[in-house]
Amino acid sequence: MSQDSTQHNAQTYVAVSARIRERIRGAKRRFHANDNIAEFIQPGEMDELLDEVQSRMKDVLDSLVIDTDSDHNTHDTARRVAKMYLNEVFKGRYVSQPPVTEFPNAERLNELMIVGPITVRSACSHHFCPIMGRVWIGVMPNEHSNLIGLSKYARLAEWIMSRPQIQEEAVIQLAKLLMDKMNPDGLAIVMEADHFCMHWRGVKDMDSKMINSVMRGVFLTNPDLRREFLSLLPNKKA
Repeated sequence: MSQDSTQHNAQTYVAVSARIRERIRGAKRRFHANDNIAEFIQPGEMDELLDEVQSRMKDVLDSLVIDTDSDHNTHDTARRVAKMYLNEVFKGRYVSQPPVTEFPNAERLNELMIVGPITVRSACSHHFCPIMGRVWIGVMPNEHSNLIGLSKYARLAEWIMSRPQIQEEAVIQLAKLLMDKMNPDGLAIVMEADHFCMHWRGVKDMDSKMINSVMRGVFLTNPDLRREFLSLLPNKKA
């Protein structure tokens, strides 16, 4: 290849992150930290994105004045961090919704069902510090509801939580997903979590937790049902 061709290819190369962003903007969609963008990623681009994030992470380490060339502990840190973000911690942004088989409510179940605690792991979008918590889900089905298997609640929760976000928005996203998928008369979610942005930095409070709830449908209009759901949750300190 001639020198002119090499220079031309270098000039025309567009970073994979820029290509993905252009597709999202072209579709007039947003790409906030807690959004899923899987539909805009083409085959093979996750490998490119991994290389790009590794390169950018190496720049961060250089700016932190860490000698990754001679320090054996951080020599491969940029690659490890890139893989952790893309394939684990923020995986819910880059992969499609996990397949979930839905079943008709053949027996016309209409009694309260509670699933949990489901262990969830996330990261705050302010400092990228871990959020470690548990989720309880209450469902009031009707004869037209779609039912899903027990393990699928955990899969869907993991898919939503594996993104940088704040807890208040995460439970709302999970509630919307389950309401759309199951079409129940009501849905209730309670989440309790430790936020390491409080443990590691700032006030460095090791004991504080955040607990929040989302109620939909009959859980909003029927206080007795809401009390029943909350009373059946096990002691969250256990």
